[in-house]
Amino acid sequence: MSALRITGGRYVRRRIECPPGEIRPAMDRMRESVFAILGNLEGCSFLDLFSGSGVIGIEAASRGASPIVLVERDAGKKSTIAKNISIVETQIELRIMPVERYLAVCRQRFDYVFFDPPFRYANKSALLRLVSDNGLLEDDGQALIHRPREDDLPETVGRLRVIDSRSYGRSIVDIYALAPTDR
Repeated sequence: MSALRITGGRYVRRRIECPPGEIRPAMDRMRESVFAILGNLEGCSFLDLFSGSGVIGIEAASRGASPIVLVERDAGKKSTIAKNISIVETQIELRIMPVERYLAVCRQRFDYVFFDPPFRYANKSALLRLVSDNGLLEDDGQALIHRPREDDLPETVGRLRVIDSRSYGRSIVDIYALAPTDR
């Protein structure tokens, strides 16, 4: 079983395990860069969707985010994720369920929502639409989605608008924020 390292913050250089089964862990360089863009997350709520190993949520905790929710569909990853998040002193909730169902029933709002769906996942825009339509982002919150370069996502999805896009080899991370409402 391979290991990933935390790239910054309180838990920097700590190693966590990759769970068995299908997983495409976010590259160290990409994680380090994304969290440098986000900056200090002290007191910010964070939702990690398609969490795989839990590394993104742990990176957020390492930089001060709390509370944190991890959502992973594959129950076979549960014990590894639970072991990984046990190093964190911050409140982290693990939900084993389909991301789409979680987004449909969630009534909590988050400062940050991070999506890392399988690259072949076809409904990335629909996920962003659920975040927008269900009001899951705080007014100044951001939704980040990791996608393959070949997948184009719209600049606008519901009330979400792309505010930044970063390239990491064959993948892209798009950062969306809520557009101001007309009053």
